[in-house]
Amino acid sequence: MKIEQIYTGCLAEAAYYIESNGEAAIIDPLRETQPYTDRAKYDGAKIKYILETHFHADFVSGHLDLSKKTGATIVYGPTAQPNFAAHIASDGEVLQLGNVTIVVLHTPGHTMESSTFLLRDENGKDVAIFSGDTLFINDVGRPDLAVKSDMSREDLAGHLYDSLRHKIMPLADDVIVYPGHGAGSACGKNMAKETTDTLGHQKMVNYALQPNMTKAEFVQAVTDGLAEPPQYFPKNAVLNKMGYESFEEVLRRGMKPLSVNEFVQAWDVAEALVIDTRNKTEFPMDFIPDSIFIGIDDMFAPWVGTLVPDLQQPILLLCDAGREEEVVTRMARVGYDHCLGYLEGGITAWMAADKPTESIQEMTADRFARIFEESPEETLLLDVRRESEFASQHVLGAINFPLDFINRNMHLLDRNKAYFVHCAGGYRSLIACSILKARGFKSLINICGGFDMLKNTRLPLTQYHAPVTML
Repeated sequence: MKIEQIYTGCLAEAAYYIESNGEAAIIDPLRETQPYTDRAKYDGAKIKYILETHFHADFVSGHLDLSKKTGATIVYGPTAQPNFAAHIASDGEVLQLGNVTIVVLHTPGHTMESSTFLLRDENGKDVAIFSGDTLFINDVGRPDLAVKSDMSREDLAGHLYDSLRHKIMPLADDVIVYPGHGAGSACGKNMAKETTDTLGHQKMVNYALQPNMTKAEFVQAVTDGLAEPPQYFPKNAVLNKMGYESFEEVLRRGMKPLSVNEFVQAWDVAEALVIDTRNKTEFPMDFIPDSIFIGIDDMFAPWVGTLVPDLQQPILLLCDAGREEEVVTRMARVGYDHCLGYLEGGITAWMAADKPTESIQEMTADRFARIFEESPEETLLLDVRRESEFASQHVLGAINFPLDFINRNMHLLDRNKAYFVHCAGGYRSLIACSILKARGFKSLINICGGFDMLKNTRLPLTQYHAPVTML
C-alpha cells in the first residue's frame, strides 16, 4: 500500500494518491490531470476511484477530466447531487482498492455532502482518514460555504459537531489525519502549518475536539470571527457540482502567443483585463497602462479569484518567458478559463513597439517614517492587510483598507489625494497600487518591505481587538 500527499502550496491544498496491488484512488484532485496519471503510470497502476470529499469552493477539481481519461469512477458521499455521472456512496459503504478498503463516512457540517474516507489496510486495521474540509490540523472546516444551502451556518456547525463526535473522534488515536488544506487556506481560520498528524494528538490540541465541549460552545467557537469568504468560492463550488470545460482546451486557448498588435486588438475587441504576473521588483518600473499586477511568485490564484469578480472575464497576460503555462494553469485551478493569450516578448516587445508605459513610485520604510513624523496629519497611510492583521499591530494613524475588498470600498477613497500604501511585505500593496492606478488614482506610493520594515522604524505602533472600522 502506498499513500502520497500531493500538496500545492499556492492554494494550501492537499490531494492524495493511494495505491494497492495495481489499483489507485485519487482524492480531491486539482484541475490538471497529468500529475495523477503520471503517478499511476509509474506504479503500473490503474486509477479506479476519484474520491471527492465535497463540492470544493476554493478550487476547481479535476474529477471530470480525470474520469474521462482513465475511466475511473467519481465517488461522492451521501446527499451529493452532481450534474454528471458519479457514484453516490452510502454512509459506511466499503470500497475495495487492491488489497485495502476505503470506508465512506458521511461527515456533514462543512457542507451537507461532506464525507471523510477511512483507509483500512490488508488486515482491516484503520490506518488513516482523508478528512477533506471536515477536520484540519488544529482546526475544522468553516460552516458557511455550502452551495445553495437553506441552513444557517449555526445549523451546519451543529452537524459538524455531531460528525466529529460520532464519526471521527471514536477512531483510534494512532489513525493518521490527512486533511484537505493547510495554513493559508480560507477554508478554515486556525490551521497549522503542518499538513498531517495523528488523531490522538489532534484530540489533545485541536480546540474543536475537546471532549467536554458542548454543542453550543462548539457552534460559538467555530462561527466566531469568520472572515467573509472570497467572492469566487461559491462560483467554484457551482462549477464542481455542475461541470466545466476541459482543462486541455483552456490551456490550448490561453497558451496563444500574441504580437503587440494582436495583443492590443484582442484587448480592445474583447474588453479584456490585462494581468501582469512578473515579480514585484520589475513591475513598478515599467508596465502597460491600465494593467494590474498579480505576481505569480506568491498566492497568485487566490488573489485572481478574490479580485476579478467575473469568472467569464477575458484575460490577457504578461508573463516571464517560459512561465506562461504555469500562469494559465493556476488561473484555471480557480475557474478563470477565459485567457485569450499572452504578450509574446513581454514588456520588452511592448516598449520596442514604442507603446506607452507607466510606473509606480516606491519608497523605503525609513524614508516614509521621516515624512510621516514631519506631518502625520497630512500623510494618508493605507494598510491593505486583512482586518485581523491590522488589529494585531499597525502604525498609529494608518487606515485599514483590506485588499480583499478593494473593489467594494474604492469609492471611499479620494482620487485627488495622495496615498502611501503598505501590506506585510510589499506584494499586496503593489497589487492595490496597480488597481487604484488603473481606476484613475494618480498619486500612489508603495512602501517597500511593508509592515515588516515599518515596524523596525521609530513610528508608533498600536493594536486593538475591537472590530475595525473602514476609513
